[in-house]
Amino acid sequence: MPIKRYLVEFFIALAAYVVAVLVSTHFLADAPEGAGKISLALVPVIPLVAMALVAIRQLGRMDEMGRKIQLEALGIAFICTALITFSYGFLETAGLPRLSMFFVWPVMGGIWAIATVIGARRYR
Repeated sequence: MPIKRYLVEFFIALAAYVVAVLVSTHFLADAPEGAGKISLALVPVIPLVAMALVAIRQLGRMDEMGRKIQLEALGIAFICTALITFSYGFLETAGLPRLSMFFVWPVMGGIWAIATVIGARRYR
């Protein structure tokens, strides 16, 4: 049951994140410059912290094999993301368009998910 609990907690935090992004984005355009606007822009970080805590708590619930798979997947995601982002950074100096930092997490998260699936299959 721990995986079911994790998924419920994760998707609740994800839904809160989506709501926070929509609300923040809606009001951000009309917000006056200053601390209020900065605070409003950071509202989606609150559910992101909740998502991080859910993931960390799930790591604590895992057995040694699950932790090994996650460690390997995170290591692969870290290394691949570094290679991809640095490579693209050099391509930006050659004239390719600058990308937002928002692209880093989807790259890392996607590689982490793929590496987790591959790792789980390898240790079956």
